Amino acid sequence: MTSPPIIAIVGRPNVGKSTLFNRLTGTRAALVSDLPGLTRDRKEGETNFLGHDLRLFDTAGLEDASKGSIADRMRKQTLAAVAAADLVLFVIDAKDGVTPTDETFGRIVRQSGKPVVLVANKSESRASAAGVLEAFSLGLGEPVAISAEHGEGLGELMGDALAALGLKPKIKRKGDPADEGDAVASDNSAETEDVRARPLRVAIVGRPNAGKSTLVNALLGEERMITGPEPGLTRDSVSSDFDWKGRTVRLFDTAGLRRKAKITELAEKLSASDAVRAIRFAEVVVLLVDAERPLEHQDLTIGDLATQEGRAIVIAVNKWDLVTDKQKHLKDIREIVTTSLAQIPGVSVVPVSALGEAGLDRLMQAVFHAAETWNRRIGTSDLNRWLGEALSRHAPPAASGRRIKIRYITQPSTRPPTFVAFCSRPEDLPKSYLKYLTNSLRAAFDLPGVPVRFNLRKGENPFDKDQRRR
Repeated sequence: MTSPPIIAIVGRPNVGKSTLFNRLTGTRAALVSDLPGLTRDRKEGETNFLGHDLRLFDTAGLEDASKGSIADRMRKQTLAAVAAADLVLFVIDAKDGVTPTDETFGRIVRQSGKPVVLVANKSESRASAAGVLEAFSLGLGEPVAISAEHGEGLGELMGDALAALGLKPKIKRKGDPADEGDAVASDNSAETEDVRARPLRVAIVGRPNAGKSTLVNALLGEERMITGPEPGLTRDSVSSDFDWKGRTVRLFDTAGLRRKAKITELAEKLSASDAVRAIRFAEVVVLLVDAERPLEHQDLTIGDLATQEGRAIVIAVNKWDLVTDKQKHLKDIREIVTTSLAQIPGVSVVPVSALGEAGLDRLMQAVFHAAETWNRRIGTSDLNRWLGEALSRHAPPAASGRRIKIRYITQPSTRPPTFVAFCSRPEDLPKSYLKYLTNSLRAAFDLPGVPVRFNLRKGENPFDKDQRRR
């Protein structure tokens, strides 16, 4: 019987190799900690992806070390794993960007002659976007942005791993891409299917006494959370799983978030930190506002926080049964949202009554639609076709008498949709023009209610071999 292909997970210390190993093997075999250098020996595990059995090697962090030291022996073990592997997953920390150590060992991996998939781990936050862009400089191809801790992007990563090994899926899953056309069609990627196989993480957030726990109880269909008129009843971020029309959802009921200046007690500080953590772990954030006091400054601050963390947002207006002129009130709220949350146009605003259990179907439909948009991947050919049309409609302005050229665009990651355009002089492109491109892209590919990250990078099209030769 043919032995399964071997995949070695390598990189410098503390980039998340063991967390990724545990995710892919579905175990906790590898110890995980913020302490660098915790892994010393090579650990082996097995996984199966789309019908293919694979062997995984978790390795010690690559670092320079004096001859004969423990670190030197760890390095030799790692290099032995690379030599035995059929494929190397080279992992960097997207939050730290590309370090000199990454560059040194990136060259070693390239010289090994083994197929390599570049992995930009810890890509769940806004701060990691620059690191994902820097990863292109390693010359190991387009990075796959993932979050091993949150389980994001693993379907795409393993799809690329199979392709690098020259393997085709043995199991045809519902939603897999068709054989012809663009292999990364937005709704048919392996990542989308992987996302649907696990609970959708939804955080209910808002100011104290907005009715968050009551809404959670209404969605769960039972009195799971303590409710009452007193603000601040909820302290911990409590998660509960339930099925909504065949889709599993994991709801996080969070403590009310007040302005920092008003938080004085230690318990409330801890509760607020826990609520912020729930936002970071969520895929969709439901911002619950009080219909009688909608979208005050703190509501907008919470919405902005969720946007900065790259989460999809839905606004639920609670206590709707107490509103008299409903049509005018809803119009006013939508105008405030359009003005005050202009960075994420098209956010769904859904009136609900948590106590009366009204509007829940519309709310969950909006949540699922936001999650689908947040996970959307757009084909590279479609993106570049759009870019050509956008540039022909409105060409980039000249700077110092010289034209700025935008040559190519790609989407390195989803969750939220993130795009990289290669530009001759990105530092000279006005923010107004970048906003024009972002809004045009949103409209062309229907991306409402989610943050869209549009980044510029200096250089030629990295996938055009003819340009690289010139």
